[in-house]
Amino acid sequence: MKQFNNLTIDSSHFESLYPEDTRFPEIEKILSFVKEGNSCQIIGVPGIGRSNLLGLLAYNRNVRLKHLGENQKWFHFVLLNFSEIRKKPLFDATKFIFLGLLDSLRGRKMENEYDAVNKIFRESIELNDELILFQGLKRAIDFLAIEKELAIVFLLDRFEEYVPALTADFFANLRVLRNRAKYRFSVVFSATRPLEDIFEPIFFGDFYEFMAGKIVYLPILDKPGLDFRIAYLEKVTGKKIDKKTLGKVLSLTGGHGNLTRHCLEAILTINNQKSIIKNQPLASSSELGEFFLKQKPVRSALFGIWNCLNPFEQNLLTLLNFANQDISYLENVGLIDKNKLTIPLLKDYALEKNKLSAENEKIVFDQNSNEVKKGNLVISDKLTSSEFKLLKFFIVNAGKIIEREEIINAVWENMQSTAGVTNQALDQLIFRLRKKIENDPNTPNHIQTVKGRGFKFTV
Repeated sequence: MKQFNNLTIDSSHFESLYPEDTRFPEIEKILSFVKEGNSCQIIGVPGIGRSNLLGLLAYNRNVRLKHLGENQKWFHFVLLNFSEIRKKPLFDATKFIFLGLLDSLRGRKMENEYDAVNKIFRESIELNDELILFQGLKRAIDFLAIEKELAIVFLLDRFEEYVPALTADFFANLRVLRNRAKYRFSVVFSATRPLEDIFEPIFFGDFYEFMAGKIVYLPILDKPGLDFRIAYLEKVTGKKIDKKTLGKVLSLTGGHGNLTRHCLEAILTINNQKSIIKNQPLASSSELGEFFLKQKPVRSALFGIWNCLNPFEQNLLTLLNFANQDISYLENVGLIDKNKLTIPLLKDYALEKNKLSAENEKIVFDQNSNEVKKGNLVISDKLTSSEFKLLKFFIVNAGKIIEREEIINAVWENMQSTAGVTNQALDQLIFRLRKKIENDPNTPNHIQTVKGRGFKFTV
């Protein structure tokens, strides 16, 4: 392999300050896939540090050295926050990736590589043509992976927010890049749910073989990372958190990073860590829980977790009855352990949500914003383009019995012919939509099957 100067990090990134053993088992597993030229998914609920983990790979040299040794200089990680281009078309996504690649080269002070890739980018963007731009990106990956012998790893953060705009061409393009660079190209998808829960495998079939079965679930608690964040919070506030108070907070948050931080910040705003409850020292966990649930940042963190669950899972959390139920996702992401909820604060929040659910059950289409809402909650952001078309069609025709052929023509209207669309394809699409909008997909309230005739939608 060719030699070049040791790469540096951009110390302005907060992730560069984290201890080298942060998320150690999860990073080891991710890199085991990357070293083999495979791709993977990292899955976890919002607020536990998925972005931090990706930032460790992109910006923390000590972490890379811990896991890769001196070979870390041959791995180039490109962090891309896909929430920045939500609802944007493929051209914008390709441009975003290209610019992110350039930014990563500049951040690691790879001047020669930056100049070469920047020249390719400027040549490719001039005509504002999608195909030419992608050809340019392909040339850039060829240069870095083949000529410079770097393993290029795209870190696609908050990928779930790009779902409504995704097309199969996105994955086809990734396949092309991988075919060129071979084992020196990998993609890490970071999302709240596995892609298999969102799409039919055929949708991302072009890239599926490189990521099939390669899922890394992030536990709620990462002790080294949480200890660092608590110490950092004490440093910037100049206040200490006593162990007894910290223990009570962790018992309520389960060590969830974002939730724990907001709870501790709420406590540190109280003089001498006194409760607003009768001005006495914080005593019981129930009083502390009530106090936290009144804090907007805490509620925002809880909403993030709640919002990543489908209605069936939300309903399970309000009932707290997990017997004979499919709780695989809740267990995989660490919200349930041994049939117990690991974040007690979430239980109280779920019960509160349940009281308001009756009046928020109606599903409506907002023409002004082109969104589908369930009460005040926008649910169309969680839908694929096909699911959105189907649900919008159902809402417009609410109360009517709609035949299968009519639905197929509406959802797959852009196809030259709908003759190849099978009943099975429609059934799978309806099943996936039910999982996203029904409290119990097996006994649906909204999308009802009318045997021998079709389907009927109730708002």
